Amino acid sequence: MKNFRKKDLKSSVKSVGSTVTQIIHFIGGEKRTFFDIETTSISQGQFTKLHQLDGTVIMINDKNVLCIEVFVDNLEK
Repeated sequence: MKNFRKKDLKSSVKSVGSTVTQIIHFIGGEKRTFFDIETTSISQGQFTKLHQLDGTVIMINDKNVLCIEVFVDNLEK
């Protein structure tokens, strides 16, 4: 089995803080708020994967997203 290294995509969200809250606006007007997202573990592909502090993984199909609002979590203030 090959040894795969995790690739750092240098997401601009990392510059905001180590954990963030994101409000994701979907096509059709639906909005979802996700808390405690670890910015160092965001990975992109056909689905963007967001890892939360409690171990939950959220998978978002990018083609259904209009915009994303990002807020620094209070833990870092």
